[in-house]
Amino acid sequence: MIELRTDTAIQEPQRIRGLEMPWNRVMGSTEGPARAAHALGPWHPQEFMAECVETVPEAGGMMTFVFRRCDGAPLAFRAGQYVNVAFPVNGEDQDPVDRSYSLSSSPTQPWTFNITVKRDPTGLVSPWVHENVKPGTVLEMLGPVGAFHLPDADRRARYLLLAAGAGITPIMSMVRTIHSLPGQADVVVLYHGAEAGGYAFHQELAYIASVDSRVKVFYSLGDRSKPEGWEWLSGRLTAAMLDEVAPDANGRQVYACGPKGYLNTATELLGKVGVDDTSIYMEFFTGDRQTILEYQAEIALAEDIAEEIAEEIADSAGDYYESQPPAFGLYEPGYNAEGPLKATGLPLEIIDSGAPYSEASDGSSDVRPEAVSPDASSFDTVGTGSLTLSFMRTGINVRIDPDENILGVAQRAGVRIGANCKEGMCGSCKVVKLSGEVEMNHQGGIRAREIDAGKFLPCCSTARTDLVINA
Repeated sequence: MIELRTDTAIQEPQRIRGLEMPWNRVMGSTEGPARAAHALGPWHPQEFMAECVETVPEAGGMMTFVFRRCDGAPLAFRAGQYVNVAFPVNGEDQDPVDRSYSLSSSPTQPWTFNITVKRDPTGLVSPWVHENVKPGTVLEMLGPVGAFHLPDADRRARYLLLAAGAGITPIMSMVRTIHSLPGQADVVVLYHGAEAGGYAFHQELAYIASVDSRVKVFYSLGDRSKPEGWEWLSGRLTAAMLDEVAPDANGRQVYACGPKGYLNTATELLGKVGVDDTSIYMEFFTGDRQTILEYQAEIALAEDIAEEIAEEIADSAGDYYESQPPAFGLYEPGYNAEGPLKATGLPLEIIDSGAPYSEASDGSSDVRPEAVSPDASSFDTVGTGSLTLSFMRTGINVRIDPDENILGVAQRAGVRIGANCKEGMCGSCKVVKLSGEVEMNHQGGIRAREIDAGKFLPCCSTARTDLVINA
C-alpha cells in the first residue's frame, strides 16, 4: 500500500522568466516563419465555417459551445479576442443575425475553440442558440477580432483580471492560457456575480487556483446579501476591495470585462488606487480609440501578408497531413494552391446561413440591389452638402459632405438605423446600398459576401458618390 503523506513540503517549480505565447518567436523570426507554424499564428481575421462538437452547461444560465473549423485548420487567436457568428434565427431562407461572442478557450489548444453564451430570455439570439445549436450544427463565423487580449510576450506578467457576470468569458480564456504556459506570472482574478450559485467556470477556477500558485481567484456577490456559509467578498467593486485582493494593483496590467456601468466604475477606482491609464484594458464593445487603431493596424498588416501566408499554409500543412498515419484520416483536410478545402470525415448537419442578398422592395425579386433604380425626386430634402443620400423606406433625401459619417448624418435627419458599437465591429447598423459608392473602414462587422451583395455599415462609412439606401 502506498502511504500518502501531507506533511512534506512541496517546492515551487522552477520557471523561465515571464510569459511568451507559443507563436511569438515564429512571428518575430528574422529568418521567416517556419512552415506549418504559420497556421498557429493569429495573423488576421478570416471567414470560415465551424461545426459544433460539444455543448457544456455552465452556471449562471450560460452554455459553452465547443467548435472546430470545417476545413480542419486550427483557429489561431489571442486570449481575450472574439468571433462574429451568423445565426439563422429567422430560418434558412432569411438573412442570418450576427452576434459577437468572446472565445473562452485557450489558443494553446487551437484545434477546437469555445464560445460561452449567457441566455437572455428577452433576447432574440441567445435563446435560439441555447435551444438549437447542438453537436453537428454548422455556422458561418468571422474572426478572430479585437485588440483586448494578452500580450504576445511579457517579461513581468503581473495581471489583475476583473470580471462581472458574462464578462468572465474572455477572462477565462486568459486564465486558461496562462495556466497552460510555462513561465513566471502573478495573476489575481476578481469575479463579481449576482448569486452564489451563478459563477460560471467556478469549479475549473478553483482547480486552477489549487494547483497553480501563479493564480489567485476571489469572488464577490455584488450588492446581494450573503447566504449562509459564504466565505468570499460581498458588495460592489470598491477601492478597498481592490486593495484587499491586489494591494500592488498599481504594478499590474489590468484587464476588465463586464457591463458598461461596472467598467466605468472600475476605471474610476483603478485610478484611485494608482493604476495608470496605460495599464488598463477594458472590453467595452466599442473598444477605446487605441484599441481601434491597433486593430486597424492589424488589418493593414494582414492585407500585406495574406497571400504569402495562404500559400505557405497550403504547402506546409499539406506536407504535414501527408506524413500522418491513416488513423488521423477523419480530420484530414484537402489542400490546393488556394489553401484548405472542406475536411473529409463524418457527415455534417449543414445550416445555410443565407444566400447573397438580392431583395427588391417586396422581398420577392431575384434582381440584385444594384439593378434597382427607384425614383427619389418626390422626397423632401434636408441638410447641406455636396452629395445626396436617398433613404427609400424613410422617404427622405439627406445632403452630406464626403468627409461626414453616414450614420450620424442619417440619424440626425430622423432615419431609423439600429446601431450598437458604432465602430464597425458588431454589424448591427448593416443596410443595403441600392446604388452609389462608399468608403468603409470596418473592424470585422461585415462579411465579404455581404459587401459583394451591396450591404455596408454606415457607422464607419463615408459617401464617395450620391447614394440610394434601403433604409
